[in-house]
Amino acid sequence: MSTTQSERLRELLEPLVSSQGLDLEEIEVDSVGRKRVLRVVVDSDTGADLDQIADVSRALSAKLDETDAMGEGEYTLEVGTPGAERALTEHRHYVRATDRLVKFQLAEGGELVARILKVDDEGVDTEVPGVKGRKATARRIVFDDIVRARVQVEFSRKDKKEEEA
Repeated sequence: MSTTQSERLRELLEPLVSSQGLDLEEIEVDSVGRKRVLRVVVDSDTGADLDQIADVSRALSAKLDETDAMGEGEYTLEVGTPGAERALTEHRHYVRATDRLVKFQLAEGGELVARILKVDDEGVDTEVPGVKGRKATARRIVFDDIVRARVQVEFSRKDKKEEEA
């Protein structure tokens, strides 16, 4: 998708997404045979439920139908939320990932897997899990030292409420 089309679509769709209480995270146009697919990723601090996704999908579809933003050809609109292993690229993504396990690629080289405990304007406070019976350790990571960060899927972690019971 050209940058111009991407910018036009973002300008057109972002106010509609915001009016639904959501953030527009990503816009992507793919060609699938002769058809095009417009994928729109939305999210919020509390997540987005199916009703919100359906509402925003209807609003975006109506807006796109009344404009020529997607051109003359057929296209399919897909609206969804970020995947379970989402990349953290914005400050709000780190805030939303608080208490989640994240894999950081660091500017100094190497990777670190740690749980985000707290986020501020300069960086994140994390807890690095202990290995082989060792205790977890605290570590501060400033945003300038993070090359890439991605939420990790956890299958065996107990919910906080279960731990407190």
